[in-house]
Amino acid sequence: MVLGSEAPVLVEFWAPWCGPCRMIAPVIDELAKEYVGKIRCCKVNTDDSPNIATNYGIRSIPTVLMFKNGEKKESVIGAVPKTTLATIIDKYVT
Repeated sequence: MVLGSEAPVLVEFWAPWCGPCRMIAPVIDELAKEYVGKIRCCKVNTDDSPNIATNYGIRSIPTVLMFKNGEKKESVIGAVPKTTLATIIDKYVT
């Protein structure tokens, strides 16, 4: 879904026990609604999919990766403000 997507994809790496992940989750949900039709948003539970997290070098969560044309373009580590993520998304939305 991520690598084959024609639209840019925002991927959040998280886990249910992670406090900062719970803080950033509503922000990701808001962005998904605001950018509907322009980007895709998905979440990867690092407890359920440790191999995916390892492949992308995820060492701390939450980590948000931005993909375009199947390539990782940017990463943001930690619970960051919505404006920070929106700025990154805006770079890749045409």
